Amino acid sequence: METGFSIALIIFSALLMMLVLMHKGKGGGLSDMFGGGMQSSVGGSSVAERNLDRITVVVGLLWFACIVALGVMMKLD
Repeated sequence: METGFSIALIIFSALLMMLVLMHKGKGGGLSDMFGGGMQSSVGGSSVAERNLDRITVVVGLLWFACIVALGVMMKLD
């Protein structure tokens, strides 16, 4: 069981890395945090970008669940 979660964690880690790298860069760095990039974020995003965001969130949640499950299993051993 622990081996299955470890393999799933490796797969979800690689998938999450690829999904994050596929996102379109917004640019601006720290200036975006303080409102400097408002012009670029006002425009709507495409359906593909929204679906990529949703898939990234789901894979991130599955990655987190694998980490928690592995931690619980290791603590119970």
